[in-house]
Order: sequence, then C-alpha cells, then structure tokens
Amino acid sequence: MVSPTGWSLWTDTLDGAARRPRPRARGALTADVCVVGAGYTGLWTAYYLARTHPALRVIVVEKETAGFGASGRNGGWCSALFPNTALAGQMRPALAATVDEVGAVAREEGIDCDFVKAGYLSVATTPAQAARLRHEAGSAWLDAAAVAGIVRVAGAEGGVLDPDCAALHPGRLARGLADAVERRGVTLFERSRARRIVPGRVVLEGGVVRADAIVRATEAYTAALPGLRRELVPVYSLLIATEPLPPAVWDEIGWERRVTVGDGRHMIIYAQRTADGRIVLGGRGAPYHFGSRVRPSFDVVPAVFDHLRRTLGALFPAAASARITHRWGGPLGVPRDWTPAVHLDRETGLAHAGGYVGDGVAASALAGRTLAELITGRTSERTGLPWVGHSRRRWEPEPLRWLGVNGGALLASAADARENRTGRPSRLGSALSALTGGR
Repeated sequence: MVSPTGWSLWTDTLDGAARRPRPRARGALTADVCVVGAGYTGLWTAYYLARTHPALRVIVVEKETAGFGASGRNGGWCSALFPNTALAGQMRPALAATVDEVGAVAREEGIDCDFVKAGYLSVATTPAQAARLRHEAGSAWLDAAAVAGIVRVAGAEGGVLDPDCAALHPGRLARGLADAVERRGVTLFERSRARRIVPGRVVLEGGVVRADAIVRATEAYTAALPGLRRELVPVYSLLIATEPLPPAVWDEIGWERRVTVGDGRHMIIYAQRTADGRIVLGGRGAPYHFGSRVRPSFDVVPAVFDHLRRTLGALFPAAASARITHRWGGPLGVPRDWTPAVHLDRETGLAHAGGYVGDGVAASALAGRTLAELITGRTSERTGLPWVGHSRRRWEPEPLRWLGVNGGALLASAADARENRTGRPSRLGSALSALTGGR
C-alpha cells in the first residue's frame, strides 16, 4: 500500500490506541508547571519533573497531538551530534550519555520504539568529500573496504563511524513518552493551542493555565507566538520511505546492522534501515518561506522528493526500483547562531529550550532533563553545560531573513556542485561552515 503524499511512515505505523486524541483544555486551570508543546522537549521536561518530583502539578498543552511536529516526523536518528562545532566537544559527553539514557527510559517505560544503537556512518562518495572527511577524522578514518563491511554505498571511498548514535521509530517514542508522563500523573491536553505566554499564565483558545513556571517547547512553531517571529526560523526537511525490501536486496546492500548513514555533502542527507526492513532517506533543500510561515502544504515539495528518490538509487542501486510508499516532511527550528539553548528566567518563571537544527532527538531529552533540574533548583553537571543560559541574536527582519536562509541553501548546493565538478573541497563549503557555524 502507498500512503497519501505527506503522510509519515511513523504515523502510518502507529497502532490505533496511539493515534487516539486526548481531551482539549477547557476553562481555568492551575499547575505548578505548564509546558507548552508536546514534542520531545516538552514531554521529556514533563517526564523528568514527574519522575524526580512526583508531587508537582504538571500540565502539558499541545496545539495538535503529541509528537505532531518534528518529534514524530524526523529521520529517527538519536545522536550526539551538535550543530555548533565550537561547542560540540563540550556538549559531546552529555549528549552521548543521553543517547543511552533514551534507550534506557524506553526499556523502563515499555516504549517499543525499535531503539538500536549501532552508530552513524558518514560516507565519502566523492574525492572532495574523502579529502574533507579524512582530514577531520584523522586515525578514525575507515577505508573503502571497511565501509563496505558495514554497508555497501555505491562509490564509497571511505568514511567515519561515530558510535554514539541509535536508530529508532520517532513516532512511537513520542507517543510512548506521552503515555509515560500520564502514568506518572502529568495532565496532557491536545488540540489546545496556546495563543499567548506571559509570566504566570498561558492563554489558550479555550481557557487559561496559571502556573509558577511555564516552559515554551515549541521549536519550529515558535514563530507563531506573539513577539517571537524572529526567534527561530522554520526550515523544512523532507523524507521518503521505501516498501520493505526483500532479502536479496539487503544481501546486495549488506546493511545488516541498523547503523544510520549519511555522506559528506553540504546539503545534508540522512538514512536509516528501519526495523521492518525499509530505507528511510531524508534531506534538506525545501525553501524557507517568507515571514517564517509554517503550512501543511509546505510539507510536500515534489522536486525534493524526486531528488531524494534519485539519491536513493545513486547510493543504493539495489533499491533503485523499490516502491516509495511514504513521502512527508516538516519544519525544524534554526537559531541565528546555530546554537541550541536551554534557559530559565527565575524572576518571571519563563523557561524555554530548543533550536536543535535537526539534531534534536537526543538533545531534546538532555534539554528536558536540564529544564526539570533548573525548575526544581537542582545543580548538576547538566546545568553547567555551555548551552544553559546561552543568549543569541535574533534573526534579521524580512526580507533579509528570507534572503539569508535561502541564500545559505543555494550556497550549500553550489558547494556540492563545485566539489563534484573539480574533485576538490570547495571554498564555498568553507564559507558555508563559517556562515552556519556547523552543519
């Protein structure tokens, strides 16, 4: 069966109970902590608050359903990657530990999200990518034969294996977390849009929640809140999924471990082998929309889906004729300096976390745990990390924002094209790294 375009594989493979909507928030409500947004950041915050301080009254309000945004639509990588390269080394130990923590919580809470920690393989498929990745990897560089022993990617010249990454089913993780927080006493309202957040109060379409602490966990949807249009830009990433592939195809590809796979191009792609034997492949390339607009229609860009299909065939020729059963996408949140942040203003009680630039599955779990510690006044190694209290510039007003974001995407495509043409690392790629501060 081929699902309608725009319908996520992860949503399509949830069971009926997981899809059942929760009640709307109505009238005047009171809590110790109100979390706005039931994606990973909001759910992990609620989870750790409930686990460590079960007497707290915690309410989560969500505009759609739990995991509706990037949390339920991503590529299923739970990694220790961090978008700001200058801080990546300092953040790495905590993020690596969080990858294992996500797996441990899934097991403890009975969340069947197909969690398998097999690592992330970054493959060089051109001489320019090989030169760049080899320089970055040093002694960790794997030659072509070693890469082929993990997965056979057409034209691979070598690569690097990062052990701190797991593949998972993001939709089941999100809905499983929602169930887990409810079992621990958190109240979760869905289809309850927050219209305004002010100290001590969240104004909803159908009521109001009064709380001492309020957590904004809205990621790419932050721009819809008053006064926050320039906080994060919503950048779209799109994905495709194949039908379950037959054993003969997997024998040819050799992808026995569920290692996640990307290559060294500047216009990022990412892939995983799912637990039911599909290839999910995603990538950037969809345009940023003027005014930080987010619309369901933006999830579908036929030209990007076609490009992903061609990329699938180029990397894995054995799967080139596979039926594509799902095509979907959604927005992720990008801050001006490409640095995720965790913040609590103790005077106002307002907190927020996010800006993961697409690497948020583990980072959001770390952020939620850190927010819970900040709110309850606990000091830990997490509350001392450099992203806590990080302040950043807001994005420029339009049309500068539109020109800058889409210009960066064009620069990435141009860098890849030049590297393919010349076989040498592109100066445009270096300029892109300087512009974005990392991936």
